[in-house]
Amino acid sequence: MNQMDDWQLLRDYATRNSEEAFRALVDRYAGLVYHAALRQAGNPHTAEEVTQAVFIALAQKAGRIPRGAILSGWLFRATRFAFNNLAREQIRRQRREQEAVMMETILRPDDTASVWEQIVPHLNDALDRLPRKDREAVLVRFFQDKSHRELARTLGVSEDAAKVRVSRALEKLRLIFARQGFAMPSAVLLATISAHGAQAAPAGLTASVASVAVAKGTIGTTSTLTIAKGVLKIMAWTKAKTAIVVGTGMLLAAGTTTVTVNEIHVRQTEKLWRINKDLPSDQIDKLPPIVRVLPTKFKSVWVTWNSGANGDKFVGSNVRAGEIAAYAYGFPRGRVHFAEEEPTSQFDFVATLPQGSRKALQRELKVRLGLVGRRETENMDVLLLKVNHANAPGLKPPNPEEDHTYWSPGVFHSSNATMDTGAPRFDGLAEYLERYFKMPVIDQTDFTQYFSIDLRWKETRGHPNHEGLEQVLLNQLGLELVPTNMPIEMLVVEKAK
Repeated sequence: MNQMDDWQLLRDYATRNSEEAFRALVDRYAGLVYHAALRQAGNPHTAEEVTQAVFIALAQKAGRIPRGAILSGWLFRATRFAFNNLAREQIRRQRREQEAVMMETILRPDDTASVWEQIVPHLNDALDRLPRKDREAVLVRFFQDKSHRELARTLGVSEDAAKVRVSRALEKLRLIFARQGFAMPSAVLLATISAHGAQAAPAGLTASVASVAVAKGTIGTTSTLTIAKGVLKIMAWTKAKTAIVVGTGMLLAAGTTTVTVNEIHVRQTEKLWRINKDLPSDQIDKLPPIVRVLPTKFKSVWVTWNSGANGDKFVGSNVRAGEIAAYAYGFPRGRVHFAEEEPTSQFDFVATLPQGSRKALQRELKVRLGLVGRRETENMDVLLLKVNHANAPGLKPPNPEEDHTYWSPGVFHSSNATMDTGAPRFDGLAEYLERYFKMPVIDQTDFTQYFSIDLRWKETRGHPNHEGLEQVLLNQLGLELVPTNMPIEMLVVEKAK
């Protein structure tokens, strides 16, 4: 069992209910979870209860954790949610008292024990603020005590890349501590976390955790099972929220780049737009660097895009301003609202800079159309896309050789797409449903793989058949749309001041 990787053990437990496989996972990670809880709770009893809850959640979620997921990162987040669910108000009071004492203490860089004692109440918060990949690198390297070579194997990168990721992650962590009043050299932080990060679970805890978890909490305390259920609920919501804000994160990243837009003659731009709309997206990298928005000269509506190492690039024809804003700001079209009426004119647009196309396209929208976008979070009616029954006949393996998505009245077809996709690829099923129902749709299916989907229902142009689409979703894909109200981040487009 110890030779199997995490996903193999999870799969073995999920498919064969192998207690031996689950105990092997507990052996690997009980120390990491327990001490993450202990750092935040401050007492062993609470830490043990949180540890039990986290592994109950893992046991219930085992069959749905995708291959390639870094389990230490998943468990760390689950530990955070579990603890916050258990003692939020109490810990806030304890933390305020600890901070008041610690602010009066001077760091001694030559004493890692002293440094550890002072930063440990804040460590979970600091780790949680790191980007996911950075957090996973730190957890695997220091809290699982893995070498750079082992880390590289876990992350699927080269050893040099793993070293760089750890170094950058530690620097981000150091800056987080510095902003909280705990300034220290990078070498001190490295020595401190190296010396105190990886710790074993208390004697006997591993066996008791495994016994309770594989029983799905039926032999644990009521409060522990309640915490575990809360963990799974919060993590499901966090996944949905991440899908909502991913476009915003890309926008902020693009905003850090200074871009110079090279103006060219309109005739050259028009020549570029005559490219066949079925041009493979990777061929956009061969186009010259241009950013333009002009009144359309074409009848067909299409957008070709590419996102990769050379930045996000887009070429589109005969679209409205809201479509351009969606690509410029990285928001699904269904979450782009206009403060006033959207312009009725149609436009052609192109943005093919090697870096910073989004930011440049935002500026072009402002200069050419006098429009700017701003983020705004508000409570609103949404639809949750959920699994009603598994193994539906319409969820077929993808066909990457075709790799296209299209829709028309009464038809949705995708040969190779996920349920929900982020910017710039707005062609997942959830994105289509947003356009169709004209309200946000949040993917809560937990499906991470790609599918080939072909949905057909009775409908005439200009007369949407909501009930017909909902019925074919249920019959063919086993999915349902559940209405609710929740905070959603939207892009509000308004006239530039």
